[in-house]
Amino acid sequence: MTPFTIDIADADIADLKARLAATRFPKTVEGAGWDDGIEDSFLRRFVAYWGNEYDWRAAEARLNGFAQFTDVIDGELVHFVHVKGRGATNVPILLANGWPSNFVELLPLVPLLTEPVDGVAFDVVIPSLPGYGFSGQASKPGMNLTRVAPLWAELMTRLNYSKFMLSGSDMGAGAVMALVRDFPERLIGAHYVNVYFGFPQPEEPTEEEKAYIERLTYWQYAEGAYAMIQGSKPATLAVGLNDSPAGLAAWILEKYRTWSDNGGDILNAFELEDLATILSVYWFTQTIGSSVRLYKEAFADTELPKKAAKHDVPHAILLPPADNPAPRAWGERNLWNIVRWTELSAGGHFPALEVPEAMAHDIRAFHGQIA
Repeated sequence: MTPFTIDIADADIADLKARLAATRFPKTVEGAGWDDGIEDSFLRRFVAYWGNEYDWRAAEARLNGFAQFTDVIDGELVHFVHVKGRGATNVPILLANGWPSNFVELLPLVPLLTEPVDGVAFDVVIPSLPGYGFSGQASKPGMNLTRVAPLWAELMTRLNYSKFMLSGSDMGAGAVMALVRDFPERLIGAHYVNVYFGFPQPEEPTEEEKAYIERLTYWQYAEGAYAMIQGSKPATLAVGLNDSPAGLAAWILEKYRTWSDNGGDILNAFELEDLATILSVYWFTQTIGSSVRLYKEAFADTELPKKAAKHDVPHAILLPPADNPAPRAWGERNLWNIVRWTELSAGGHFPALEVPEAMAHDIRAFHGQIA
């Protein structure tokens, strides 16, 4: 295990600024807004901010304030944050993000979980998915979410955690599902943001499930084209996103705006600095291509949509209102042992950034139920 410090070369920072300054913005149709994708005036504002006001060195120093490491597991380079709790009792927990995020999304949870409440705190481990940020790009095809599970189980073994909790969203939730399926004896409890929609549809759904399936099917048609591209032709997409920071920003920021609870204004949910930091990690590591390739691997993963064999791992589900929350019947049908079901009053697809206090509280409350 090797301590890791982020240290981006000055030349790479200068190159990013030069590319942003040279952005060729496309012509837009008069009156076009977010319904067409990224909104032109916001993108221009963000590109100007990222190129002229944003201070990567300051962000880099903040990121380096969290203890980071790398290790090689089964031939794969794994980057992770590891911050120990300050409680009389410290519970290990692995936090897993999805796309279009990276480990930066989960950092607001670290101080909220490592400080003790009633003597209990958490040892927080945040591994970067293969091909995300400072983790290595997969050395061979087939690195799907099922194959991520043994990497992370081995990581927790090397950190001397024989049993641990999990919390995951989006792609990270897929890795959590795989850990539950393949390593249930290692787990104290599994905490999910929402419930995976890709389980097989039932022959006799409840009325709530029918409405949910109709809503998500329409959502896939209206908003899911990105996943079809990433899951079928990731290499084609990666060329443009890896070469143009403005293109990268447009592709990712549109998702942050559409998937968050913001009342129509993305800045009601996020700070420009946080968005620029997430994008900068993708840009400097050149991992946008490998991150979107995970969709192709996930689509080919036949284990992902299977319900796990019966186990005794307690489950908790956190449902932000702007994240197309699943009905409980869907959760009960596809997951075992749901002991906590929390419907939030605010938040979207990125609760660790949008409503970190609510997410940390739910993790603590879940642990309190199963301890």
